Amino acid sequence: MDIVSLDGFECAGHPGEADVGNLVLQAKGARALGGKTPFVASGGVGNGAQLAACLALGADGVNLGTRFCATVECAWPEAFKARMVAASEEDTVLMFRRLHNTARVIRNKVSNAVEKIELEKGGAIQFSDLQDLVRGSRGREAEKLGDPDGGIWTAGQVIGVIDDIPTCRELIDRMVAEAEETVSGRLSAMLRARPRL
Repeated sequence: MDIVSLDGFECAGHPGEADVGNLVLQAKGARALGGKTPFVASGGVGNGAQLAACLALGADGVNLGTRFCATVECAWPEAFKARMVAASEEDTVLMFRRLHNTARVIRNKVSNAVEKIELEKGGAIQFSDLQDLVRGSRGREAEKLGDPDGGIWTAGQVIGVIDDIPTCRELIDRMVAEAEETVSGRLSAMLRARPRL
């Protein structure tokens, strides 16, 4: 059986051109798929409360990209991980909007330069205007040097809820425990406290 991934606007990389966030996307996806096709929520998920929310919206699981990049096992340089921990949800940039190939990346010196060129060129922008700044070899060299400002690298808005660098096992165990506590604790208490008419 195929599993569908529904990527919300919060996601790293290419969020699409429609700018639909996960609260709407996951709810609409659940309705459109009608329980016949399993799906995972992708984009902006980094803790157990968010996992519980996605499950409540109808998802069968979640896809974690950026969050797993800020783990002990990830091969990214420590400087990249530290940048994610220090960042807020506002520290990403949408580039290539005018090229209709939107990409969400970390805000750094290179993405700021791309943003400036895109604003200056407006509708006349061509990929060749940005190519030198965004080429993959530049990003790989920045990774090799551990320079988070040396190239483009993707990150989702979930960086706003990342505040540590756990192991993958610690992250998964914590998320599951948080999701269970959200459902059996907070949400269950709200149902018990509901006034009866």
